Amino acid sequence: MATPNSQSARPNLLRYIAMVILALIILVGIAVLITWLVLRPKRLVYSVEDAAIHNFNLTDADHLNSNFYFTIRAYNPNRRVSVYYDSVEVSVRYEDQTLATNAVQPFFQGHKNVTRLHASLSAQTVALFGNVPKDLKLERTSGDIELDVWIKARIRFKVGKWKSKHRTMKIFCSNVLVKFSRSKSFPRTPCHVDL
Repeated sequence: MATPNSQSARPNLLRYIAMVILALIILVGIAVLITWLVLRPKRLVYSVEDAAIHNFNLTDADHLNSNFYFTIRAYNPNRRVSVYYDSVEVSVRYEDQTLATNAVQPFFQGHKNVTRLHASLSAQTVALFGNVPKDLKLERTSGDIELDVWIKARIRFKVGKWKSKHRTMKIFCSNVLVKFSRSKSFPRTPCHVDL
């Protein structure tokens, strides 16, 4: 049989545990707020600055041979946050079909820094499906083509001496208008970042 003292001790113990948990939540919230106020993290910004196609050849058997070149501008607007790009893979797609993929050299990007990535992708005897061959032929006769550029990177953030764990960042640049003949002007295409 429980004594009156043991019954009143249980609510006191539960109240004490709840107060400790609440205090921990408040302390973590204050730490996150202070960190955010000090760092003021901003979203990384990407765009395609230039693009070209060379040696474009669509065979009668609906296979594509071509070389694609892209200059991708990566901007880190943060004052205190740097980024390690430990692996970077660039793909070019047309109507949801991947035409070519290639890796770009890993690099480190300091704060308030602009880095330009030069991606060279080669499509060699890539089999095309559905309406893609017909649509590519139409775009070839029009003189330009709209492509999608996908970038997948494994990154780490660096603040002072602290480095974060690896995160996967996906960058999508849609409707990149590329001319088959070399053009002096290129409309910069902004990209969407998913982190």
